[in-house]
Amino acid sequence: MRKGLGRTLYHILLWFIAVIFFLPVLWIVLAAFKTKDQLLAVPTKWFFVPTLANFVDLFTRPNIVNYLVTSVVISVSAVAIAIVVSFLAAYCFSRYQPKGTNFLMFLLLSMRMVPAAATVIPVYLMYVAFGWKDTWGGMILFYAMFSIPFSVWILKGFVDGVSPRFDETGLVNGGSRLHVLFKVVLPQVKPGLVAAFIFNLVFVWNEFLFNFLIGGRRTTMVPVALSTWMYAQSGVDWTFVAALTTVFMIPPILVVFFFQKYLLTGMTFGTVRGEV
Repeated sequence: MRKGLGRTLYHILLWFIAVIFFLPVLWIVLAAFKTKDQLLAVPTKWFFVPTLANFVDLFTRPNIVNYLVTSVVISVSAVAIAIVVSFLAAYCFSRYQPKGTNFLMFLLLSMRMVPAAATVIPVYLMYVAFGWKDTWGGMILFYAMFSIPFSVWILKGFVDGVSPRFDETGLVNGGSRLHVLFKVVLPQVKPGLVAAFIFNLVFVWNEFLFNFLIGGRRTTMVPVALSTWMYAQSGVDWTFVAALTTVFMIPPILVVFFFQKYLLTGMTFGTVRGEV
């Protein structure tokens, strides 16, 4: 009896915490369907007649669709490149174990520990010197480079979980190393690939600082566009901010929702195996 009551209270506490954290998201979504007067009303109106005028205004503004398309193309392209490179690197570290593997893995992870602000100046100067500033290739290359370290860490855990006997069996039966890599090992680490893709996609999708500094008019993504379009003559245009933010949240939410079964496996680096 006490055990059941304790579990119920524990679940109630979890739901309470989840609702508290979800309230800002709920507020911004509701604000997207309000008029300016309803949005700025005190106290906040939770019951109102919704309107789609904010979304009509959003998509009639110039370049908004271009910003969304740019975010999708840069994010997906950069993360896809990073996943391919990271899978090959993880297989190398796992199977061949070159000298200094542990140090190299630590070095890769430490790159993600460095604050972004600490690398802004050298990255900016390098991009200006090479003429990569405000280029599609430059932005995709940067985000791919930034996504590789964490992806290698995730995927190495998954490749380590695949017995080398699978490789040996494939090679003995006449398969090439590429056949073993892509036909034997790759299908077994699919959950790790999806998890690494999602984690990095969310990061690139929301990144602001480097897109603001080394991007430009041709490669502006939604976070930077939001910071430049959010001001009106009377101050912050909150209805525009709410509408764009709501649209901007939909793709990552859908991706996480449909592939959530891979995330637990990915967060444990392959040590938890579920029915995937």
